[in-house]
Amino acid sequence: MNEGKVKGKVFLVGAGPGDPKLITIRGLECIQACDVVVYDRLASPRLLKYLKPDAQKVYVGKLPDRHTMKQEDINQLLVDLALEGKIVTRLKGGDPTLFGRVGEEAGLLQQHGVEFEIIPGITSAIAVPAYAGIPVTHRDMASSLSIITGHESPEKLDKSIHWDKVTNATGTLIFLMGVAKIGYIASQLMKHGKSPETPVALIRWGTRVEQQTITGTLKTIESIVIETDFKPPAVIVVGEVVRQREKLQWYERKPLFGTRVLVTRARAQNSELADRIEEMGGEPCEFPVIRTREQSLATAVEALTAALLDERPYDWLLFTSVNGVDYFFGWLKKLGLDIRKFHQARIAAVGPKTAEALEQRGLLVETLPVTFQAEGLLDSLQDSLLPGQRALLPRGDLAREVLPRELAARGVVPVVINIYETVMEDNQDEETLAMLIERRVDVITFASSSTVTNLLEIMKRMGIEDPPQLLKSVDIACIGPLTAKTAVEAGLVVTIQPEDATIDSLIEAVAASRLAKATNG
Repeated sequence: MNEGKVKGKVFLVGAGPGDPKLITIRGLECIQACDVVVYDRLASPRLLKYLKPDAQKVYVGKLPDRHTMKQEDINQLLVDLALEGKIVTRLKGGDPTLFGRVGEEAGLLQQHGVEFEIIPGITSAIAVPAYAGIPVTHRDMASSLSIITGHESPEKLDKSIHWDKVTNATGTLIFLMGVAKIGYIASQLMKHGKSPETPVALIRWGTRVEQQTITGTLKTIESIVIETDFKPPAVIVVGEVVRQREKLQWYERKPLFGTRVLVTRARAQNSELADRIEEMGGEPCEFPVIRTREQSLATAVEALTAALLDERPYDWLLFTSVNGVDYFFGWLKKLGLDIRKFHQARIAAVGPKTAEALEQRGLLVETLPVTFQAEGLLDSLQDSLLPGQRALLPRGDLAREVLPRELAARGVVPVVINIYETVMEDNQDEETLAMLIERRVDVITFASSSTVTNLLEIMKRMGIEDPPQLLKSVDIACIGPLTAKTAVEAGLVVTIQPEDATIDSLIEAVAASRLAKATNG
C-alpha cells in the first residue's frame, strides 16, 4: 500500500519534567519541524504553541486507571504516520529512555525500516527534587542514586526490586510513579532495615505552577498522603538529602509561585509580560484577544499617505504606543520615505516603552509624561505647545479623541493618521479557554479597553451566558484607569491596578496582591 511512498521519520523526544523552558534546544527544533505531534499527559501543552500552524496534534496521555490509547496502538500509530511520509515528533514527559517505553516504540519503528532519533530530555527524577530544594546527591549525605519504578503491583515490585540491596544502599532512592504504592514501598524499606525516621518527600507536578510538596518519614508518610489526599503524578525521594529542602527550597518561594495568569495582549506583545510572570514563578497563559494589522480602509490609507507626503513641515511627532511607532516606520518604508523628512519635528511619547521603541531607531524623545496616557502627555507639553504648530499623531483606529481635541483647543493643528487597525483575535487556544471556563486561572491581565471587551465577547461566543459571573473568583488586573473603567462598566470587579501604566508596575502589583491574599488566608 505504501510502495513508492517516501518514508517519514520519527523523533522520540523527551519534553523534560514539566516546565516548558526545560526542553532541550534539539527537542524544540523537532516540535517546530514536525507534521504530527503525538504527546503524553506529562508533556507540557504549552510546548504545542511552537508547532507549525498546520501540524496535527494527537493526544495519547495515560492516567493510572485510564489510557487514551494502549501502548501497542501508540507504537503502531508512529509506524503508520511515518509510512505516510510524515515527520512525527513523539513527545514524552521527562527523558524517553527512563521508564518511557521508548525501547518498544523504537523497536517497532526499526522492524518496519522507519528512520528515528531519540532526543534525551531532563528527567523528572532529578529535576523535580531540585525544584523542591532537594539535591539528589550531596557530598556529606549521598554519593549514589537509585531510580526505581513504583508503578507495579506489590507482587511485581517484589520480583523486580531487591529490597535488601535497595535498603542497604547508602545513597538516595527515587521512586517514579509510586504514589499509589507509597505505603507498601515504605513498609518494605522499613522491613528490610531502613530506619522509620528516614526522611521522605513527595513532589507532585514538579517544576510546574501546580507543584506541591509534602515531607515526612517512612513511618508517617503514608498517613500524610492519605490526610492530604495527595495524588499522582509525583516523584518520591527517600534519604537524608530531603533534609536540605528546609534551607534550599527556592521555587516555591517565588512571589508568583502557584499563580496562573491569563495574558490577553496581542500575540506580538505577549512575550515581555509572559517572561516576567515566569521569572516570578507564575505560569503565563497566553490568550491574545486582539491583534493589530496595517490600515486597510481606503479612505484612511489615502489620508495617511497624504499626511506623510505633505511638504509642509511638522513641529511635533506625538506617539502614543509602540504599535504606533512600528507601523509609522512601516508606512515610511512603504512610501519610500525616511525619518529625515521630519527633521524639524520634536518628538514626544506617552510611555517609556514607546520612548524605547523610538530610541532603538536612533530617535531621542524630548518629552515623557509622568502619567502614561494622553492627559499626561498634554500636561508635559503645556509649556512647549504654541498656536499654529502642526502635530502629527500616528495611532490606531481605536485611539481616544482626547489628544487631538485638546491640541486643537490650544491652537495646535493636529494631523491624525490611523496607521493600524485593532481587530479581534480569532485563533484561540482551546486548552487555555478550558482553563478559564474550569476556573483554573487566578489572574487576568488587561492592557487596554479592547482586550476587556474582546475577551468577554469571545466567552459569549463560546456559550458562556454571563462571563463576569464566571470571572468573579478571578483577580482582574488592569493597566491604566481607562482600562479599569471599561472593565468595571462591563461588570468585572477590578482588584489590581498599578500606580504606573507599565508592565513592570503591573507585575509588581499582581505579586503584592497575591502575597496579601496568602498572608491574610
